Amino acid sequence: MPPPADPVSPPKKPSRWGGCLPWAILLAVLLAIFAIWKFPSFRAQAELGSAYAARVGCSCRYVQGRSLESCQSDFEPGMEMISLSEDPATKTVTGSVPLLASRSARYAGASGCLLRPEN
Repeated sequence: MPPPADPVSPPKKPSRWGGCLPWAILLAVLLAIFAIWKFPSFRAQAELGSAYAARVGCSCRYVQGRSLESCQSDFEPGMEMISLSEDPATKTVTGSVPLLASRSARYAGASGCLLRPEN
């Protein structure tokens, strides 16, 4: 007795993600290239912003005598990622952007607040 004939299998349904995968890879590569290209600019802006925040925060805290929390209201728009911290023992305020930059300013009496040199 001959084996039964193979039934005609229905056409395969295309994968839901099959057509998107090459585009997703291309998009990821383009985003990585853009991030590498722009990283020096992002870092420079973070350095500038953290230095500005440290200087303004130090003056606000030690010249005007306000709380550090109220000093953050003096920031310009776009500085939301910058955080302030203080060391009361040395009268130093540090502005930092996570993973990118950090700068400190120290209260120097009659001279006001001075940025500490970069390391």
